[in-house]
Amino acid sequence: MSMDFHPSQQTLLLVGTNVGDIALWEVGSRERLVLRNFKVWELGACSMPLQTALVKDPGVSVNRVIWSPDGSLFGVAYSRHIVQIYSYHGNDDIRQHLEIDAHVGGVNDLAFSHPNKQLCVITCGDDKTIKVWDATSGAKQYTFEGHEAPVYSVCPHHKENIQFIFSTALDGKIKAWLYDNLGSRVDYEAPGRWCTTMAYSADGTRLFSCGTSKDGESHIVEWNESEGAVKRTYLGFRKRSLGVVQFDTTKNRFLAAGDDFSIKFWDMDHVQLLTTIDADGGLPASPRIRFNKDGSLLAVSANENGIKILANNDGIRLVRTFENLAYDASRASETAKPTVNSISGSANNSGFADRVASAVGISGMNGDARDARNMVDVKPRINEEPNDKSKIWKLTEISESSQCRSLKLPENLRVTKISRLIYTNSGNAILALASNAIHLLWKWQRNERNSSGKATASVSPQLWQPSSGILMTNDVHESNHEEAVSCFALSKNDSYVMSASGGKISLFNMMTFKTMTTFMPPPPAATFLAFHPQDNNIIAIGMDDSTIQIYNVRVDEVKSKLKGHSKRVTGLAFSHVLNVLVSSGADSQLCVWSTDGWEKQRARSLQLPGRSTSQSDTRVQFHQDQTHFLVVHEAQIAIYETTKLECLKQWVPRESAAPISHATFSCDSQLIYASFLDATVCVFTAGHLHMRCRIIPSAYLSPSISANIHPVVVAAHPQDPNQFALGLSDGSVHVFEPLESEGKWGVPPPLENGSANGMTTAPSIGASGSEQAPR
Repeated sequence: MSMDFHPSQQTLLLVGTNVGDIALWEVGSRERLVLRNFKVWELGACSMPLQTALVKDPGVSVNRVIWSPDGSLFGVAYSRHIVQIYSYHGNDDIRQHLEIDAHVGGVNDLAFSHPNKQLCVITCGDDKTIKVWDATSGAKQYTFEGHEAPVYSVCPHHKENIQFIFSTALDGKIKAWLYDNLGSRVDYEAPGRWCTTMAYSADGTRLFSCGTSKDGESHIVEWNESEGAVKRTYLGFRKRSLGVVQFDTTKNRFLAAGDDFSIKFWDMDHVQLLTTIDADGGLPASPRIRFNKDGSLLAVSANENGIKILANNDGIRLVRTFENLAYDASRASETAKPTVNSISGSANNSGFADRVASAVGISGMNGDARDARNMVDVKPRINEEPNDKSKIWKLTEISESSQCRSLKLPENLRVTKISRLIYTNSGNAILALASNAIHLLWKWQRNERNSSGKATASVSPQLWQPSSGILMTNDVHESNHEEAVSCFALSKNDSYVMSASGGKISLFNMMTFKTMTTFMPPPPAATFLAFHPQDNNIIAIGMDDSTIQIYNVRVDEVKSKLKGHSKRVTGLAFSHVLNVLVSSGADSQLCVWSTDGWEKQRARSLQLPGRSTSQSDTRVQFHQDQTHFLVVHEAQIAIYETTKLECLKQWVPRESAAPISHATFSCDSQLIYASFLDATVCVFTAGHLHMRCRIIPSAYLSPSISANIHPVVVAAHPQDPNQFALGLSDGSVHVFEPLESEGKWGVPPPLENGSANGMTTAPSIGASGSEQAPR
């Protein structure tokens, strides 16, 4: 939705998405430094309209991300009321600075300015106002009223000693404001009269605007500020733009805009189109674009949640400098990194456009990279000498508690088995559902020992209950409810949990533990729950009668009933990129359903070794790229491609090994954490399903514990890719992190030891001593 390069660190790119995530990318090394999901920091401090809106529909989009002029802060404007300001301290260190409940409705734009030499934040919103806030304290300084429609964008500027703000509204009106309470000073009409943004040239001498009308007519114009008249209109847009066009300026000379599945360039002094670049395809109809400060790099949003980086000659040198510094040959087998690719551009004019010579495919929020077609690869140099580490690679084995950080969470309530386990999206709590239908919530507090307040194995959390003392307890249907299938799903803003333990489905408030509603009494009973990624009022409910019911909570109605499995449904996962739902069942079947009409697109049976049981649960989970998914069965771990439903990689334990009890991706989808019925835990590199670390039960279980105790479920921390938690069959929960001195779980084996056909076999699980690499 929005991108902005750091003002001084030219390759540091801030990104905001339509699901409320923000990320920080180092585009030179193609490394994602930070990923944060949307969460209200202080819900209690928010207005009641916001709290009510988030409960009704927690879906939130980022409308704007922007750095402060010196790069020490950045702001995020969301589609619901809120602006969040982070402070930036280098590398991956971002910290919460201010949260402002700024507008009623969406916050459409955000900017920083320096009136009276004091840094301020300027916001505008659906409530037709512009507001100015102190960037240090968050105190409101001005409210500008006068627009008759939602305010779409703001553009602060100064001429000599006069500081002012331009604003545009959805009715096409452009107004200008001084930092006083005397109202708007000018009233212009924007070409297109709908979504218009304004920008100055880098030297501040020339003013431009770009707008798209409701009919799809787009305009870029240069303004004569003193007269409030259009000075120049640039030509070359598609007659009907498919979306709102974004634009940017660079080097006091060029304009660029995303239109017609391409990027279009103009020389500021000529109205005719200078050139068009399609970056070798893969762009949306109206790509988002952003130059870095010196104009050497241009970030362009791409399909499948990707970002492409275009570079002129200076930008290529900048990227290659990083490449030579950052490339680590020992990691080549661990992560597939994109290469720098040269476009055979058709531009023949002078300036930025004719020197756009490189597109680096980096993933926007997805973690995978796709080389654009017809590109010449310019690969980093790799030392030809054999890597000594690869000759002596040994599986990292952790058999003692001193070899990793682990923490058994405190227990006050007696539960017999943890059936389901999840971290909250904020990363500061763990929620468990026990087989006796009781929920347990552990919260970490921010203190001297834990400055982030996030879940950690270094500090013990509190087993939390509200002051009322009530428990979140599911409705139970049968006398032997311990054997009932448990399932739950957590809302994205952590405000409520949908849960079932063989009886009715319950909706709980996570703050008060109160039951908000119950629905769908059995039979059939719910066996898996998943929220629709775009609408939290829609849930997919897998049932023990083999059907999947698509249920609208708001109207209390089943919208569709999907039939494709022959036994109970054991797994559901949505892809918001492909608009599909993948289901798995105790029948070892995988089905792919379109979320548009809920028709079945494909189905496939798992290929299972002879020793597996036909009734084993099969779980599915989407990779961060939203196009591949993980399949977990007691007899295999596999990676599937969704559109063709093809198995790309598969890992099978040896026949003498214990069955797999559960597995999950790490938050960045680079690792897979798998647990086994003999209480062993293994860490795999997700790209090749190569085992890199094995945790023996003696590392976290005392010798006095029964040999039958084993992990039932694994959960991965939502922000720390090296942290995971286990829910055990004795009702305990353990959190794991590698030693701080190690920083990660082992190292992957060299690629040449993996088999060529995608099938790898494990070392014998649970055996003592070091083992050979998977083969």
